[in-house]
Amino acid sequence: MYGKPVIKNTRIPVDLLLEKLSEGETMEELLKAYPRLKKEDLFAALAFAAEKIKNEIVRPLAS
Repeated sequence: MYGKPVIKNTRIPVDLLLEKLSEGETMEELLKAYPRLKKEDLFAALAFAAEKIKNEIVRPLAS
């Protein structure tokens, strides 16, 4: 998947799942749409995203 992080043992990109969750899809809807997924996979995707931005420094724009 071009180096994108994917759910283990699948080709489902983490960013796709995060995007769908951000658009309001429920975990249940995603689990139905992607039968190979488990609830733990979705939690792992959220944990991955949280870890990626945990130490990010946000600086205000100069005005």
